[in-house]
Amino acid sequence: MIEINDLQKSYGSKKAIDIPHYSIADGDMLGLVGNNGAGKTTLFRLILDLVKADQGTVAIAGTDVTRTEDWKDITGAYIDDGFLIDYLTPEEYFYFIGRMYGLKKDDVDERLRPFDRFMNGEVLGQKKFIRNYSMGNKQKIGIITAMLHHPQLLILDEPFNFLDPSSQAIIKHLLRAYNEEHHATVLISSHNLNHTVDICPRIALLEHGVILRDIDNRNGQAEKELEDYFNLRAEGEPQPAPQAPAPEETPEDAQ
Repeated sequence: MIEINDLQKSYGSKKAIDIPHYSIADGDMLGLVGNNGAGKTTLFRLILDLVKADQGTVAIAGTDVTRTEDWKDITGAYIDDGFLIDYLTPEEYFYFIGRMYGLKKDDVDERLRPFDRFMNGEVLGQKKFIRNYSMGNKQKIGIITAMLHHPQLLILDEPFNFLDPSSQAIIKHLLRAYNEEHHATVLISSHNLNHTVDICPRIALLEHGVILRDIDNRNGQAEKELEDYFNLRAEGEPQPAPQAPAPEETPEDAQ
């Protein structure tokens, strides 16, 4: 689904991303973890062609993201509230995005129903513009919109931010179900280890723009490894050298 090769991005003298090679397979549910400033959001913006790389390439479904926009038809993403059209109501925004993907009003209504508990009666029917919603409800609107057209690639940056514990639990369930039902590739970044290891069978640890570890979390073994890593950092001990990414697996291997 995604192939990254020789990808580099710097801001002044600071190298934000430096990834020689990394592959994400169809159907992977990948959690990208790291401290604030590790490069998680920058990597997502590079994948989505929102910032220009200094060198290297990102390909989605075999297509270089800088050469065509065909990949956008199969991709849904929410990075921050800059993705929202905040002078619309949520209903207007959902229907507008739906029309972009050929969805009729009834289709959009049907696709919103699984999110009823997530919206908790606080999003639809409020008769106010998105800009007047809380950060938590803006987050919900952005996540729902990214999933509305059932993309084969879903990218969410810090999706658990601003959400109360009940909403965090609901969106974790919805994301797991979406990955399984649509065999979609799902990328989630978070500085919260608990949420990420709860739902992602594969974890990438990013620090200073470098993927240090690619961890198989199908049996829940990532949590201790990550806790040990961050505890060592807090104590100021030297860290091991970056590990090469794990070999790419077929969906059958991951069963």
